[in-house]
Amino acid sequence: MDGKRYATPLFLVLLLVESADAVFALDSIPAIFAITTDPFIVFTSNVFAILGLRSLYFLLAGALDRFYLLKPALAAVLAFVGVKLLITDLYKIPISASLSVIAALLMGAVAGSIFWPKRELEAEPDTSSPELAGGVPDPPPFDASSSPRAAS
Repeated sequence: MDGKRYATPLFLVLLLVESADAVFALDSIPAIFAITTDPFIVFTSNVFAILGLRSLYFLLAGALDRFYLLKPALAAVLAFVGVKLLITDLYKIPISASLSVIAALLMGAVAGSIFWPKRELEAEPDTSSPELAGGVPDPPPFDASSSPRAAS
């Protein structure tokens, strides 16, 4: 088109998807600092986060319905990471202990969700109105041949 470039809606979608990848990568920075402060590992983990964390996020979002204890476990992991970052000047928690706590929280949530599945609320009939309680019968289906106008 005369050498002009146009920004289509697909280009805007691409910008949004890639900016979401960057947000997820920034979100993972505190998590990696909970494990190590080695600059190489922090940098490479963020590169891998940009490359694949979005798909892992959607996997996790789909798993939240089945593993209902995963959301509180993830909150506990974030709280643990926050406390670890706050006390890092006072006490350095070993890497093995950090990984053990995080793994135990996540595996405990998955195991708990499997062994104690969430019970769905059983639908009880609504007796507040007689129509729903069965007090008033449904009208018979309409038959056009029995209509008074059908005879004329």
